Amino acid sequence: MSAAASAPRPRLAALGRRPLDALGSLMRRSPKAAAGIVILLVLSLMAISAPLWTSYDPTSLAFKSMLTPSRLHPLGTTFVGQDILSQLLYGARFTMLIGLLTGLIATLIGTAVGISAAYFGGRFDEIVNGIINVVLVLPGFPLLIVAAALLENAGDWAIIIVISLTGWAWGARVLRAQAMTLRRRDFIDAAVSTGEGPGRIIFREMLPNLSGIIAANFFGTALYGVLSESGLKFIGVGDVTQPSWGSMLYWAAGHTALLKGAWWWVMAPGLCIALLGTSFALLNFAIDEIANPKAANAGRLRAARRGKGRVLASQSAAQTLTRPNMKIQPPNPAALLSVRHLTAGYQTPQGPVRAVRNVSLDVMPGEFLGLAGESGCGKSTLAFAATRLLAEPGEVFSGQSVLEGVDLLTLSESELRRRRWKDYSMVFQASMNVLNPVLRVREQLYDAMQAHGVTDKAKLDARARELFGLVGIRESYLDVYPHQLSGGMKQRVVIAIALALEPKLVVLDEPTTALDVVVQRQILEEIQAVRRRLGIGIVMITHDLSLLTEMSDRIAIMYAGEIVEEAPSSVLQSAPLHPYTRRLMTAFPPLGGERTRREGIPGRPPSLALDLTGCPFAERCDSVMPICSLQKPVLSDLSPGHRVACFLHASPEQLTLAKPEVNHVLASD
Repeated sequence: MSAAASAPRPRLAALGRRPLDALGSLMRRSPKAAAGIVILLVLSLMAISAPLWTSYDPTSLAFKSMLTPSRLHPLGTTFVGQDILSQLLYGARFTMLIGLLTGLIATLIGTAVGISAAYFGGRFDEIVNGIINVVLVLPGFPLLIVAAALLENAGDWAIIIVISLTGWAWGARVLRAQAMTLRRRDFIDAAVSTGEGPGRIIFREMLPNLSGIIAANFFGTALYGVLSESGLKFIGVGDVTQPSWGSMLYWAAGHTALLKGAWWWVMAPGLCIALLGTSFALLNFAIDEIANPKAANAGRLRAARRGKGRVLASQSAAQTLTRPNMKIQPPNPAALLSVRHLTAGYQTPQGPVRAVRNVSLDVMPGEFLGLAGESGCGKSTLAFAATRLLAEPGEVFSGQSVLEGVDLLTLSESELRRRRWKDYSMVFQASMNVLNPVLRVREQLYDAMQAHGVTDKAKLDARARELFGLVGIRESYLDVYPHQLSGGMKQRVVIAIALALEPKLVVLDEPTTALDVVVQRQILEEIQAVRRRLGIGIVMITHDLSLLTEMSDRIAIMYAGEIVEEAPSSVLQSAPLHPYTRRLMTAFPPLGGERTRREGIPGRPPSLALDLTGCPFAERCDSVMPICSLQKPVLSDLSPGHRVACFLHASPEQLTLAKPEVNHVLASD
């Protein structure tokens, strides 16, 4: 199935192909995994090679009672003269076998039940979910005691089955929840539509994507098995004559070993149980880190911020700010929002990625500013960085973002909370999906207002009705749940929430994503009407340049983290100057006139992890000159309100370079 090839695969899936290589890689990447594997290997070798460590039979009664540790008996003897070390070594076999078998059986049951319930759904899922809930609410250990006591003469397999049947439900619930999310993914729908059967879809499409959770569930249930077996044996349920760590604790407690000073009799099995549990827990955590890239990188990212990553970012920003032909601009006091020399991006273990590079931009009061460019050019990062909403691993490396005279980047968290939603707000990309499905729309509309001190019910209700009128929704929809609204109506609700406190600035990050063109126009017309009525400033981010030329007062074009052209909408539409802007403008067919072939922009943007010495668009430009690959152009004013960063429109002063080798190349050319 070709669609599956593009589906996300956990890195843990590689364990099935080359186990030894994957195991070595796992230990190198995760200290937790390395520690867990080492402990497990030591305990396993101790169990497998027990005859090499001791020549005594663990059930032999040939020695004196309660001998203290010595050369012949490193852990002493029991009350009936059995060697404790031999019991510990041979007991490891039974205890670890119980843990591994119960973990395997419970994981198989939980995986089969959870995934099949999620895949088939409907009545089958309801029945299975009811069974899972019943098993989960039953008291586990008392049930184990009763079942094991009834099956006391049935042997060790009875204990294994009983522990497995009481330990599968938690894993089944987790896997069912994850598989239900996976079941709705596009690549699963594609597999169903091409005629693949349930078995193939479950084993080929779903299981590889759930392998990390399944592996973590195995170690969790194995730990449950070890603790359950030890607990049962400790209270005397089962065959306590069978050497195991639990039976050792049973006999030690029965003969009051601690009161008689024989602490080693209790310490040895107790420490081994704790070490085995630690091993399983560490492996569980390590697998979660590997299957979850965010968790895997968290520690390394913090180290990068404290060390080399922060230094590199600061140096890069400093180099950007000290180019010889660039002027440092102070914030514009007349602007509603004045961004100056903002450099922001993301910390990675390999170093900083600068997604926004030395950007300066103004938004005037009541202005509609459009921000356009290809995917990955830094539009959303600029908006999040300027509004102090850039979450980890994002970071603002340098610059200012001044809103009405106050630099948002220097505010404390408490001061920032007081300004958010009151002075400025944000409508996130596909934000119709951020509404809480279990709360009515009214409650979610009230949240922002209540957080800023509006508690009077009458005022909240009146404001909610007014907001719904602003965005064109009937008041009766205030008391419905989000799932009862269409996509366009949910998007209007989110916009209403953003306008609740009448902020002076609203940032719209592709607010009409995934909506049809009719609904898009309706929402944008509502936004325009609200802007004119309230006089708010709007920054709208989108890929649709034709939409911006119709809606916005001014447009800024971004490429590779930089603004390459900025102009009034009408000017940019009629006379774009930057080669990149011209290619973007011609990518959209006109509504009338002769039909012509449209072509995309060849090549791809440069990596934002690199320091770019020349024009970032040079490799894709049809009008490239020698200077373009050697020197970065400066965003300069060509006419009132029209700025462009391109050597095609540079003044003689801008072509005077500080680097002698560059001047030499230009002169020889």
